[in-house]
Amino acid sequence: MIKLSNGHSFDFMAASGALGYNGKGWAWEKPLRWLNLLDETLFTIVIKTITLYPRKGNLRWYNPFRAVRFLSDGTVNAVGLTNPGIEWWCRKVGPGLDSKKRPLVASIWGESEELSVMARMLNDFDLKGLEINASCPNVGSHSFVVSDKVLRSCEEVKKETRFPIILKLSVVHDFEDIVYRTKDIVEAFSINSVPWARIFPEKESPLFHFGGGGVSGKIAQPLTWKMVKEIAEISDIPVIGPSVWNYEDMNFLRKIGAKAISFGSIFLKHPLRPTLFVRRDKKSSNLE
Repeated sequence: MIKLSNGHSFDFMAASGALGYNGKGWAWEKPLRWLNLLDETLFTIVIKTITLYPRKGNLRWYNPFRAVRFLSDGTVNAVGLTNPGIEWWCRKVGPGLDSKKRPLVASIWGESEELSVMARMLNDFDLKGLEINASCPNVGSHSFVVSDKVLRSCEEVKKETRFPIILKLSVVHDFEDIVYRTKDIVEAFSINSVPWARIFPEKESPLFHFGGGGVSGKIAQPLTWKMVKEIAEISDIPVIGPSVWNYEDMNFLRKIGAKAISFGSIFLKHPLRPTLFVRRDKKSSNLE
């Protein structure tokens, strides 16, 4: 379990974008909610990452799978941070939040100055935390790989936010350096998808026209789980374990040091599994 400085604690997280901008899920997920096959109240939910200004990205609402492909044991996506911008979110989504029903964490991406502005704007809403997405592989630039830039972004957000900060990193970062340098700012680490070329250096991505995309799911486990283990070994700051694909994955992640479990692309390919896994895990814990 992860317990944040504001008292909010959680064992399970829905990763950024899995359940939309308000935690209630996307349109295709609503029937599952109505049938109680998807229970969003079981998770601390990270909203889809938002930026200071609207960003077109690669996703098109009339063709949501344009920037997503299913793999045998995972997915690859090149959504590219498509979003309507923070002013839209503050006007249309933020006022209706109810953390008692579904605890939400906002996710933001941008330059440090933009992050500062967004952090101030989000202080008015009923959130449990703020995730800095320092690792999106789908925006045509990996400038956030630079440790100094990540640190500066965290420092600027810390000055403005009233929420605990979760830092979302990637295997492409010098994450050992970043973990050490942000230890007095960040309260938890989450882990993003893996750039296609890092897993398949000699194979063309089905989303090559969008830059390759980020790979997630079971196929990413060798890299993301190694990162979990290494962060847990060098830091007391809790790390959230990603890339869950099967029920047994959760216990393995706990054994290597994860303090909470995150469900991401599994919501897309196997949308029933996160709820089933958490219910089974809770039942098992009650029986012990």
